[in-house]
Amino acid sequence: MLDPHAPLLQRIVDASRAQDEAPAAMAAYLKKVALYAYKVTDEDIAAMRAAGHSEDQIFEATVRSAVEAGRGRVEAALRALRGGG
Repeated sequence: MLDPHAPLLQRIVDASRAQDEAPAAMAAYLKKVALYAYKVTDEDIAAMRAAGHSEDQIFEATVRSAVEAGRGRVEAALRALRGGG
């Protein structure tokens, strides 16, 4: 059975790849999003705002980082299921 959300998910992944890289000043925050999303706090967002990033920039970079991290985890799981380690 095909996943009814597959086209939407593919569009999100494609859009995330098409975006420019996030500003270097966001690197630590985006690493936190990708690896420890449950630890992201309002203070992290406030720090990004204080550094001069707009709500839209923060949102787009956050979603891009989360989608890429999720995609990487799914690909790793599929490789493991196929026996590819």
